[in-house]
Amino acid sequence: MKEIDKVQKLKSLIIESGLRLLEEGLVTRTFGNVSIRLDETFMLITPSGRKYDDLEVEDIVKVNYFTHGFKGQIKPSSEFKLHAEVYKNRGDINAVIHTHQMNASTVAAAHRILPPVLDDQAQLIGPDVRVAEYAHSSTDKIVENTIIALEDRMAALMANHGAICLGRDIEEAFVVSQVLEKACKAFIEASFLGGAKSLDKFDAQKMHEDYLKNYSAEAEKNV
Repeated sequence: MKEIDKVQKLKSLIIESGLRLLEEGLVTRTFGNVSIRLDETFMLITPSGRKYDDLEVEDIVKVNYFTHGFKGQIKPSSEFKLHAEVYKNRGDINAVIHTHQMNASTVAAAHRILPPVLDDQAQLIGPDVRVAEYAHSSTDKIVENTIIALEDRMAALMANHGAICLGRDIEEAFVVSQVLEKACKAFIEASFLGGAKSLDKFDAQKMHEDYLKNYSAEAEKNV
């Protein structure tokens, strides 16, 4: 595939993902952002201040995730530094979604670590979901705090803010956001029944490791 065709395809995937997030209520208006790793230097990310349902392919911004440089008049999402840092630190990750989804945001507002309350949560995300300490949006501090919370995990809550979801491709990142929302909802609603009973943390870790290994094996078969 020619480079220009690859870029166009990935930009289209970002727009499609944004619309899906909008339809499922995981983002509203211009909040949240979506990116995909293009190569070993560049990522593609949604622009700042644009509604998902108004986006065109030419609105998606190509950003150097080492230098933070980009061309043109359209600015990348204000959270682009967070996406850039994920790609710099996590060679296994090729897509990032930042959301303000309701149930995840509720748990984040309570500064509560989400224990492994559902098996698909443990498989996909890890043995728990940590909460990144609060810092102002778009600052170096929120980037630092969130990268720490994401260590060995596919998602993190961002205190008083929202959530960040990772994937080895955009589809996996999208599913992570769905599973995270379901798990947070279960965690909140189980509190009315005496509290959620979590899976054993060691079992949850093993489930996550098995998922990552098996997913990779299946992905290689389908190439």
